Amino acid sequence: MVPIKSALIIFLAISCLHPVYSQQKYTPVSIHSHNDYSRPDPFYHAFKAGVGTIEADVFLRNGKLMVAHDSADIQPERTLKALYLDPLKKELTNHPRPVILMIDMKEAYGPLLSQLINELEALKPFIKADNNQAPLGIVITGNRPPPSQYQDYPSYLSFDDDLQLPHTLQQWQRVAQVSLNFANYSKWKGEGALPLRDEKVTRAIINAVHLTGKKIRFWAAPDNPAGWQKLIDLKADILSTDKIDELITAIK
Repeated sequence: MVPIKSALIIFLAISCLHPVYSQQKYTPVSIHSHNDYSRPDPFYHAFKAGVGTIEADVFLRNGKLMVAHDSADIQPERTLKALYLDPLKKELTNHPRPVILMIDMKEAYGPLLSQLINELEALKPFIKADNNQAPLGIVITGNRPPPSQYQDYPSYLSFDDDLQLPHTLQQWQRVAQVSLNFANYSKWKGEGALPLRDEKVTRAIINAVHLTGKKIRFWAAPDNPAGWQKLIDLKADILSTDKIDELITAIK
C-alpha cells in the first residue's frame, strides 16, 4: 500500500493540470477562529457569528484542561470546560448547528487526550462519529499522536494533519483536514502581488490535498483582505483569522 505522503508527492506533479475539488462558496462556516480564547468573548463571538471552526489551545494542570496560548498565561478560571464545553452543550441544545472544536494540544498528547476524552463525556450526544448526524466535530491538532496510534482513540476524535508523516488509507480516513504553515511556502505579507513562483507552489499543494479528498487551511497566512482574497482565489477551503467580523464582511 502506498503511504498517503508518497501519493501527495505524485499529486504535486500533476495537480496544477488536474484540479478536481474546489470550495464553491465562502461563508462564515469557512472561517477558523484562530486562538479564539484570546477574544473578549471566547466561544460566543465565533459561534454566534456562524464560524465553522473554533480553536482552543490546552494544557493539563491539576486534572483539568486549561486554555491558554502559553503556560505562563494559564489562569485557574479559564478551563476548557468553562470556556468551551459547557457553552457548547448549552448552545447546541438550544441552537444546534454544525461546528468544529479544534483542540491544539500544547503538551504531551497522552495525558491531554486521556483527560479530553473524560471531559467530552457530557457532550457525547452532540459529537459527530461513525456517520451520525450530530453537529459537533472534535479535531485534534498540535502535539497529536502519530497516525499509527489513531486507532487507539475513540472514533469521534479526528486529526489535523501537516503532511509530515505517511498514512495508510485507513489512517487517512481519521484525518479531518490538512493545516500547513503558509510561511513555509511564501514570505508574502499581503502587500503587492504574491510572487508567481509562490503562487504556483501553493496552488499545487492545495490541489494535491484536494485530490486526497481533504480540505486545507494555511496558518500564519496574511490576515488581511489581500491575503484572504488570494487564498480564496487559490481555493483554500478554510480561512484562519483573528479578525472574524472583518473577514465575514469581506466574503459577503
